[in-house]
Amino acid sequence: MPRQIISAGSDPTAIGEVSAPPFARLPEPMLLFCRRAERWNALAAGHDLGPYLRFLAALADVQHRIQEGLAEPEMPDAAARERARSFGMPPLDRGNLALDRAAETLDRLVVAASEIKKTVAATDALDRLKQATPAKRAGMVRNVLADAIPMEALAEHIYVAAALQVHFARLAARLDARALVPVGDGACPACGSPPTSSIIVGWQGAHGARFCACSLCGTLWNYVRIKCTLCGSTKGIGYQEIDGGPGTVKAETCDSCGCYVKVLHQHKDPGLDPVADDVATLGLDILVREGGYRRGSFNPFLIGY
Repeated sequence: MPRQIISAGSDPTAIGEVSAPPFARLPEPMLLFCRRAERWNALAAGHDLGPYLRFLAALADVQHRIQEGLAEPEMPDAAARERARSFGMPPLDRGNLALDRAAETLDRLVVAASEIKKTVAATDALDRLKQATPAKRAGMVRNVLADAIPMEALAEHIYVAAALQVHFARLAARLDARALVPVGDGACPACGSPPTSSIIVGWQGAHGARFCACSLCGTLWNYVRIKCTLCGSTKGIGYQEIDGGPGTVKAETCDSCGCYVKVLHQHKDPGLDPVADDVATLGLDILVREGGYRRGSFNPFLIGY
């Protein structure tokens, strides 16, 4: 069972070395997905979810490979980005994405994903996506961007989500991190998406700082520790982990909103990935939910569990 290891308002792992960590770190798409593929493959060995993790590793490798030769993504113009900044809004508006902006990325992913090893169910889902009309695909894109993936069509939406991660990571990588501003609790300053998890980093100049990891574009943004990443409360914060584990992945629970988001202690294990290790620690989700907390973060690869 998960055990409460930290009382509300205390965090014995806090490290007083942080001077002025950057507010945001933009993704590096050509490194992000290949490293995630490596992490998923490493996690798959001996894991109860081994076959699924290996499938996700192959899909992450596809995300990496399809970037070669992709056209430059069309960025919002400078005036739109400055207007968003002045109103405290993310410069990438995921609510108004035209399908044609990401169509090439999705088409490439569908073709490349045909070649990877997968279950019959995953193969059938990819076939349904191949046969989907442009209107049907546009609806799937809207579902993913609204974090509202229907359970009955989960499998095909996983491929759409993977393509959109590539598209938005490439967009975010072309922003100016210094121009990003906070846009609200639980929202990525680049695209407005919710976090998948948060990480405690070991970077030089930011050792011990916490960063939330965007579930869509991969941007990391600095966020105060011992504070709910979803509702901003500093009261009733607790940390739970599974007995006997390495102590590198914990669930930060909030009694104010009744939700939890995982915290990955990357400063202890640099190999931790905010998306891959979130999926691989499904057992923690199950046990924390049994304690009455709701998952407050979003991960398109974990939503079916």
